[in-house]
Amino acid sequence: MRLSRIFMALTVGLAVAAVPTAAGAAQPQPPVYAPTPASLTVTPTTIRLGETFTLEGEGFEAGTVTINVAITGNPNAAPAGSVRRSDGSAVAMTAVAYQQPQSAPTTFTVTADADGSFTTTYRPTRTGRHVFTATQGTEEDSATGIVLPQRPNRPPHGGGHLPVTGDSIGTPLKLGGGLAGAGAVLVLLSLAWRRRGRFGIGSR
Repeated sequence: MRLSRIFMALTVGLAVAAVPTAAGAAQPQPPVYAPTPASLTVTPTTIRLGETFTLEGEGFEAGTVTINVAITGNPNAAPAGSVRRSDGSAVAMTAVAYQQPQSAPTTFTVTADADGSFTTTYRPTRTGRHVFTATQGTEEDSATGIVLPQRPNRPPHGGGHLPVTGDSIGTPLKLGGGLAGAGAVLVLLSLAWRRRGRFGIGSR
């Protein structure tokens, strides 16, 4: 009889001790969020030479972030082609590379803030496709920007052709000479007509 009471007491004690454990296990656990991956964006994605990109990074750790720039495309050059003169002859033009200013860096560093974000600017010095890669430890992301040539200056007369040199001035000179000759002939004919009328030549 005493032994059965001891077993019963142990059973009740174990049941009471298991109740808090079961209650704790039934409580919802806080969700586990995955860390935000590092990202890099470039705005605007297309610019003209002389303009500036804005680079924005997110998801990095606070501290130094290295940015590498890979550039593909030909350096700036004057377009090759030909220009036609007024007499119909063509003048060949060869491609000539422009003198480059001091090159923009292809590797530089920025500092991410406590939120792992940064904003910086980059002014390219050559045309082409620019791939920016931001690296910090195992975190890395890339973004691309396109640099186009500067807009050509419009000529004063508003035309779309390049100015040419040579005998292009010959046409206005020839036209002026022809008009002067025609005027002289008209003056002589007028004088002759007046003289003929004065002396009654041809009158009946």
